[in-house]
Amino acid sequence: MEEGHQTNLHDFDKKLVQPFSWADYNKSQTSEKRLFIKLLNELTNTLTPKQKQKIFCMVMKIYINISSRRLISDLAIAKQANLIMNVPHFNTVLNYFNDLKLRPILKHLIELSALPLAQLERRFAVDSTGISTHQYEVWNSVRSKYHEHKKYKKVHCFYGVLSNVVVSCRVTDGTAADSPRFKELLENAARNWTLEEVTADLAYSSRDNLQAVSQLGAIPYIPFKINATPRAHGKSIWNTMYIYFKNHSEEFLKHYHQRSNAETGFYMIKTKFGEFVRCKNDIAQENEIYAKVLAHNICCLIQEMFLSKVEVNFLEANKAFVAQ
Repeated sequence: MEEGHQTNLHDFDKKLVQPFSWADYNKSQTSEKRLFIKLLNELTNTLTPKQKQKIFCMVMKIYINISSRRLISDLAIAKQANLIMNVPHFNTVLNYFNDLKLRPILKHLIELSALPLAQLERRFAVDSTGISTHQYEVWNSVRSKYHEHKKYKKVHCFYGVLSNVVVSCRVTDGTAADSPRFKELLENAARNWTLEEVTADLAYSSRDNLQAVSQLGAIPYIPFKINATPRAHGKSIWNTMYIYFKNHSEEFLKHYHQRSNAETGFYMIKTKFGEFVRCKNDIAQENEIYAKVLAHNICCLIQEMFLSKVEVNFLEANKAFVAQ
């Protein structure tokens, strides 16, 4: 099994590996805002007009990263281009975030927005991070102080390691454990993506999680805790990967290192769209985080349109999309 997967991935990688083009990267960045609006419009065209109005305004607020009052000028331009039905009052934009019915729609759009990159991704990484509900509090300073986690929301993401696109995610309270969310993220991703490798850190190391990956035909590169034993307890992949981890640690760690791309993804989201949420209640805060992830995905798409020459067609992607 191991050799077969390595051969397939090696052949797949040879098709993707290209010298990094700074010229193409510069074009992606200088074209980003124009293309962001275009792709957001095409993506929200898969929704009803009322849903589109709300989601478009929310995600534009996150992308531009300004107050709702200052956002109105940009929405007026969007209205002139017939991208939205009307220019809402700035308080109405904030009320959009309080709509609980938008939560499943945002999650759907995150998964749909990633699909044009399915031709690129075979390896995936899982991780979580905290998003502060108070300004100026940083997750890295409290991640080991569990009593402080109640001040945070946590976003659990399943990333493609090549483009850092989020293919599946879930927002929880900051005190929620990581491992119980693993199967949900994995199964959501497997509906629409070909999984060949999945990496995760020690927090996800369990027989059930390794078995779940193996049953989908992928290899789990999840390290073992210091007190772990090779006893499989009916989960044969546990014994197989334990022996590989112990006897071929250097090779194992080469694969496991791809987990760092999940941290890169979180860094991209926080750097561009903020490490904290501005909304004040649970529903709005969760919708705000989902909107951050969606904005991040659209930015990943734009970059890969230039670097990997990916064509984006959300209507075709929506036809192929397997819903939960």
